[in-house]
Formats: sequence, structure tokens, C-alpha cells
Amino acid sequence: MQERAGELSLEFLGATGTVTGSKYLLEHAGARLLVDCGLFQGYKQLRLRNWAPLPFAASSIDAVVLTHAHIDHSGYLPLLVRNGFRGPIHCTAATLDLCRIMLPDAARLQEEDAELANRHGSSKHHPALPLYTEADAFQALSLFEPHAFDAPFDVAGLRATLLRAGHLLGAAMVHLESARDSILFSGDLGRPHDLLMHAPARPPIADTLVLESTYGNRRHDARDPVAQLGEVIARVAARRGVVVMPAFTVGRTQTLLHCIDRLKNAGTIPLTLPIYLNSPMAVDATAIYRRHRAEHRLSDAECEAMCHTARFVNTVEDSKALNGRRGPMVIIAGSGMATGGRVLHHLKAFAPDPNNAIVLTGFQAGGTRGAALLAGNDSIKIHGEYVAVRAEVVAPSNLSSHADYAEIVDWLRGFEPPPRQIFLTHGEPDAADALRKHIDDALGWRCRIPEYRDRVMLGSGALAAAA
Repeated sequence: MQERAGELSLEFLGATGTVTGSKYLLEHAGARLLVDCGLFQGYKQLRLRNWAPLPFAASSIDAVVLTHAHIDHSGYLPLLVRNGFRGPIHCTAATLDLCRIMLPDAARLQEEDAELANRHGSSKHHPALPLYTEADAFQALSLFEPHAFDAPFDVAGLRATLLRAGHLLGAAMVHLESARDSILFSGDLGRPHDLLMHAPARPPIADTLVLESTYGNRRHDARDPVAQLGEVIARVAARRGVVVMPAFTVGRTQTLLHCIDRLKNAGTIPLTLPIYLNSPMAVDATAIYRRHRAEHRLSDAECEAMCHTARFVNTVEDSKALNGRRGPMVIIAGSGMATGGRVLHHLKAFAPDPNNAIVLTGFQAGGTRGAALLAGNDSIKIHGEYVAVRAEVVAPSNLSSHADYAEIVDWLRGFEPPPRQIFLTHGEPDAADALRKHIDDALGWRCRIPEYRDRVMLGSGALAAAA
């Protein structure tokens, strides 16, 4: 492809054929901009991309714009900075507050995993090394520049605006405009009637749309999510079992705490049922929800109640002590796909007992332990050993903070006029293709599903694989 002067090019460097590793490279008038800079998670062949050299020099990037704080959108930033990036990282104020706790925590987990692998000899690498360190994370945080929603700013020769996406505290759609073209990145699109977050903003005029497709092949359960969660907890508590909830520390954990508070107040579950939040980062994240009250639906009283629903587990010793306790009790711990963190130790302790339950509260990417549990595997590998899974496994889909295909189509109806071209990313292949068909059937709009390293010139619409 030949690039014309002033034309905007887009290269897909992640979130293609998978929900993780979100990275988009925009080039315009000699400037380079990354939208999102996330880690790949799940299958090993995807995770290996985190260790592979980037297809560009980190120092050649002029700026980064983040849609939100989740690690599959932000978690590569410390490595980008360690490799030479020194430009600004633009995001909302809440995203910065969340990244201040999430990026150092991600680094600590990698350092701990490397140390554990070296101690037990469970790695093929000698010594096993973390992808990046806590010091790298703090260096990245020094480059963040927060912006208000709906307040345009200039970045790499483009006019940028962050619009509310729902989904998570601080989550934004990124709207970028040049003199000739405009492009909207949906980021992770929230739901119109989410328990915590406000609905996504009406879409602006955009020539090109890069749209997530995580739940492009599914409708969320129409049942009340609070009632559905209450049924599981009450059932397991009645048999004096333990409910283990692998949960994303930011977003899903706060939703669960709010649900549990409502269930106790309604008498659906015992008022005295012990609830443990075993994630120091989640404790900090929950406090951030109090600081950004205007961004979510909870009242002051509900927000305060959410912050006092669980007993916070801070020390490693207290975390280990939970595994020696008997039920009934509920343990909420990270990570949401059971890829690491303290929840692994609880799964080792409680998954073999059929009186217990594992409640999967979010999307489980292929290749993760959460996906293996969802598929009904009778064992999962943790710290180099196979652990039997005899506990009940439940996955209530209506707790999701991602829009399903019907909600996405309804949101798309707000475009006037429709985008000239739509690219579907951030979804497994079957989900992306199903959403493509739903959009075509409902709206008559054609969508394309790019592959890793595909590059498009936005003015021409020509799509080609990168050399």
C-alpha cells in the first residue's frame, strides 16, 4: 500500500482473534500513536507475544491513549517504557487512579511468580524472570496525563476526545480526528443497565469504528443477577460449603460486594455469613469508587456499604489461614480468570470438595484456568501440580460488564450517519464472526475482522497484512 500525505493508517497489534493484548498503532503525518497497550493472556502462544520484540521501536511512539485500566488494555505499558518510550500516556482521571494500583500489582505478581518458579523449579527458564518489575511500573505511571470526559485535547497531531464507555470506572471510548478522517475505538463497551456503571455515551460521528466483540455470540441471562448470585451462595451456605469467587479486582469485585450487601439486607443469605475480600488491591480500588461517585450509579450510602461488606484480608499469613477455615463462607480473590494471584491457593484448597462452589463472574479467555473450569475439566494445573475439581462450578453470565450482541446493535443504532467501515476486534473468532452477522442482519452494515498485524489506510479502506 502506498501512503498518501496526511492519510491515517491503522495497524492491529493485539485483540485480534482473542479478547486480550489490546494494541492499535496509528500513524499520521510522521507521528505514531498507540491506542491501548495491553498484555496478552490465555493460550501460551498468545502469552509468548508479551516476550517477543515489538514490531516498532518503543522510542518511536509519540504518545499512548488508554481506553481503561484493565491489564489486557494497560498491562504492557511498563515494558514499553522500559524499552524506551518517553511520551505522554493519556487517559481519564479514574483510569489513572486505578492504574496506580493495578500496574504495580501486576508487576509484583510477575515477580512473585518468577520467584515461586525458581524456588520450585517449575520453569523451563533458569532463572525465571518477570516480564517487568515494580520499578518499571512506577516509571510508566510518571508519564500519565489525565483528561476529563468530553474535553478535547491534541495528541500526535490529532484531536482526541474521551467519551464514557460504561464497563468500568474511568472507561472511555477514544475518538480521534484528523483533517480528513475520524476514528472511534469503542474500548470495552458497557451495558445500558449495568448494576454499577452508567450506560455508554451516544456514539459520535466517525468514519471508522473499531468495535469490541467479546460477547458477540451471546445474549446475557435475563434473570436478576442479584437473585441468581443469591441462589448459589444460599445453596452452598446451607451445606456449610465455601464459595470461591475468582474476580477481576477492579469492577467485578465491587459489583459482587454491592450484590452481597443487597442479598444480606434482603435476608436471602445469612446476615452473619462471613465474606472475605482477599486482595489488597481490591481494597484500594473500592476506595477509588468513593472518590469518583459521579461515574457510577451507587448512592453515597450504597458506596459506603459496599466498602464495609467484606472482611479485608491483607497479609499473606491471613490469606493462608483462610484455607484452614471451614464453611460456610465466601472468598472473593483475584484474578478473574484464575491466571494468578491469591485465588490460586484457595482453588487448591477448596476445589476438591463437592460441598464447595467456584463462581466464575466474568469472561474466561481461552487457555486460562477459568476457561478450563467453565469447560468442566475435572482437574486444573496450579503451581506445577494438578488439582482435582469436584466443587460445583457456576458461571452467571448476567454479571458481565460487557455489552452482549443485542446491546451492541442497539448502541450502533445511535450512529448518524453509519461509519464507512467497521472492524471487529477484542473477541474470540466465533464471537467476532457472530457479531459480524448480527450487525449485517439488523443494520445491513458490513464489518471486517482483522488479523494480527493487518494494516489499513483509513482513507482508502485498503486492508493488508504488514510485512
